[in-house]
Amino acid sequence: AEALYASYALHPQPAYLDHPGLIGLVARLLGGGGAPSPETAHAFTALVSTLIPWIGALAAKAAGADRAGVVRAAVGLMFVPEIAIGLFGMSPSLPLAATWLGAVACMATALRAQPRSFRSLSATLGAGVLIGLATLSHASGALLAMAFVLSWLQRGARERWTTTAPWAALGIVAILVTPVVVWEITEGLPMLTHRLVATQTESGLSFRNVGVLLGGQLLYISPLFLWAAFLVARDLFRRRRDSPVDGMLWLSTLAPSIPLVALCLWSRRAEPHWLAPAYLAIAVHVGRVDIIGTKLGRSAIAMGATLTLLAWAWVKTPAFIWLQGDGYRARYDAPNDMYAWVAAKDPIRDVVASIENETGRPPVVVGPHYVVCAQAHAALGPAVPVGCRTPAGDDFRRWLPEATWWNAPVVLFIQDDRFDVDPAIEMPHREVRGVHHVEVRRGGRVVRTIRVTRLDVTEASA
Repeated sequence: AEALYASYALHPQPAYLDHPGLIGLVARLLGGGGAPSPETAHAFTALVSTLIPWIGALAAKAAGADRAGVVRAAVGLMFVPEIAIGLFGMSPSLPLAATWLGAVACMATALRAQPRSFRSLSATLGAGVLIGLATLSHASGALLAMAFVLSWLQRGARERWTTTAPWAALGIVAILVTPVVVWEITEGLPMLTHRLVATQTESGLSFRNVGVLLGGQLLYISPLFLWAAFLVARDLFRRRRDSPVDGMLWLSTLAPSIPLVALCLWSRRAEPHWLAPAYLAIAVHVGRVDIIGTKLGRSAIAMGATLTLLAWAWVKTPAFIWLQGDGYRARYDAPNDMYAWVAAKDPIRDVVASIENETGRPPVVVGPHYVVCAQAHAALGPAVPVGCRTPAGDDFRRWLPEATWWNAPVVLFIQDDRFDVDPAIEMPHREVRGVHHVEVRRGGRVVRTIRVTRLDVTEASA
């Protein structure tokens, strides 16, 4: 997925099939106009993900937390696995979390200020900017905009509609998201069609979807943090009418929860981590009330720290490979993806350079699925055209349509163990002129083999 977002940097546009375009802009800035290196990308994500708990602490303070509560909110966010582990990756979730919590901080500040004060106006405008950026990060950011509109309709906040602040904030949101809306309309709604139609052929309510949703929350949040979140959400529900800030935090939990839970229950392609934004307002409320208790709090932090360390060991050491012994199956070990292209990048570049020296132009690189195509595109850069044959369609089909490269003189077909396809069958009008293998080793085992097949157009087809 990170490689796909790095590939976005090579094709700047307002939105893509999977997400709005902010993550592509971030990647492009990090890469100086191209795809960023893994080191640059992760230096940035390490910095921003480290700041996320402190943005949450700022939101808790803005919502009325005392000093102890501010620390409590920050520490809680530090050790939730979904943040401690998940936000290290360069993905739309990172800017979404930062802007979502920042918007909650601004909205809490505005609601605690006098409606016609400069403080209320400036904080509301800040919320508008951050809501717009959240929506440009991930489509679920629009649910926060809905929560804030409902917050201004609650008792004690309705008079704010008689001021400039909420209208100006909504205007800022509209200005920021207009390029995405225009792109969607002019391009024939590709993102909506891809997300809600093309990838949903097997969707429908099922026990499988229920299990994935619940299991995902237990894994990503962890059981003890999940129980603590329930206790805090219950308290927030009881207080929802006590003040405009309480109502805003409750609506910022409820408004994302209903559509995201419904989507996860209906779609086989939905991912449990999509529900993460609904927990952020709960984390802010942790700083306002001390109802979790010392025992549960320390136990949850200990569990979160343990899971984070286990994730580090899983990725950074071969310990899990050794522990599983003969039962180890490399295909299902996700960290292998993080090592595969470290080994494969230079050999593939050498093959591309050799063909370019021979023919005077770079070959077209093609893969059977976007996860391979994205790795190749991010590694090779814009000078080498990369196409893809993902059956369900992907951004590569738009960036380099098959019709433009099908009869190219030389194609390099790249695949790994997960995609057992025969390039000669995929492209019967070509002949195989050579096959290169790159073996990736971890813990003394071959965990991935990347195969690069050179395919030339036959004289008859030419």
